[in-house]
Amino acid sequence: MTFYGVSLTSRLMLGTAQYPSPTILRQAIAASGAEVVTVSLRREGAEGAGFRDILVQSGCHILPNTAGCHSVKEAVTTAHMARELFRTNWVKLEVIGHADTLQPDPFALVEAARILCAEGFEVFPYTTEDLIVGEKLVEAGCRVLMPWGAPIGSGQGLRNIDGLRSMRAHFRDLPLVIDAGIGAPSQAALAMELGFDAVLLNTAVAKATDPVAMAGAFGQAVAAGRAAHDAGLMPRRDMASASTPIFGMAELG
Repeated sequence: MTFYGVSLTSRLMLGTAQYPSPTILRQAIAASGAEVVTVSLRREGAEGAGFRDILVQSGCHILPNTAGCHSVKEAVTTAHMARELFRTNWVKLEVIGHADTLQPDPFALVEAARILCAEGFEVFPYTTEDLIVGEKLVEAGCRVLMPWGAPIGSGQGLRNIDGLRSMRAHFRDLPLVIDAGIGAPSQAALAMELGFDAVLLNTAVAKATDPVAMAGAFGQAVAAGRAAHDAGLMPRRDMASASTPIFGMAELG
């Protein structure tokens, strides 16, 4: 798996908010096997240099995000501050358009992506499964798309499987990451079975009774789902198909 020329082996990306303690965060990152961690600039500012040191010491690639931004100007400004602080051109671009669902604003998202890509940022846009929005983001310069599975923090899993399957088929050669809404390892495995390149999640691990064990479970689920996809899943059938043929069976009576 490659993002903007950076090759990775783990297909799990982990958020860093809401953990009970810095120690548990550090242990969860290690248990997950993740090689990319996301961080909000606002959270880093609140936690200080100690929090940043934990992320650096993890050895992971840091993906700053513009969480909480509701306008193009706010998102672009936050991205600039994140690049200066973390010294990376990577940015997970979030421009929220709906307060209840935290659904991205597609118009502001595309505009912000166009500005940031032109300024040398390597943008990971948090979007929906809308194919037209995806096309506009690619035209703006994005080389990866991050469609939601469900609203952020909802744990509902993949609410629109048909839409996500269509997106995977449409953007055949583009890295696609399921971002938001994943609440269980089985949901992460399903995303990988559908052919998505990675999964990004936070709440399902951070708020688990045992975040470290849950991080490990998600790491295994993502690996298993990808292995199943690569091995070739059997097609779904409407009728039963006997595994033992009738031909050649002994006739009794």
